[in-house]
Amino acid sequence: MPYRLFIVLAFICAPAIIRAGNLFEVSQGVIRFYSDAPRELIKASSDQMQGVLDVKKKTFAFKVAIVSFMGFNSPLQQEHFNENYMETPRYPQASYAGRIIEDIDFSQDGEYNVRAKGKLKIHGMEQERIVNVHAIVRNKHINIECDFIVPLADHNIKVPRLVYDKLATEINVSVSAILIPVN
Repeated sequence: MPYRLFIVLAFICAPAIIRAGNLFEVSQGVIRFYSDAPRELIKASSDQMQGVLDVKKKTFAFKVAIVSFMGFNSPLQQEHFNENYMETPRYPQASYAGRIIEDIDFSQDGEYNVRAKGKLKIHGMEQERIVNVHAIVRNKHINIECDFIVPLADHNIKVPRLVYDKLATEINVSVSAILIPVN
């Protein structure tokens, strides 16, 4: 489901969802990535992740603005990331939306390993992904952590031959977030 449609539906259905206590939103979240190429290690992160999780329907939608990633080796490297590789003016966000595969009772405190299946959209290209997620439920908060790999070719991100040995063809991504009930 496209993210915009999900948000529209969330606002339309929000009163019923909120009364039922099923909707959680990201209160804190960090997305990190690193590229470990033969001649250069590139790391960046963003704490601007937004998202919602409906625990009853087992659906989720998360997004991040590409320009919010910081921590590159230099300002020039960040500029190249946004302008040349990610084409941020044309593709300003990355998103992941889908469903949780397992049946989990998020009202019960505990630790759970679940699989999230959805569409990962980066650089305008959607790819279906199943991501293993570790979730800790405590005091009506849900902490999630996951790691996954994003092949640049899957999202039509081109690497010029000139910098081919400075940028990995597969990018390692990690996500940590705390989700709280929507009041």
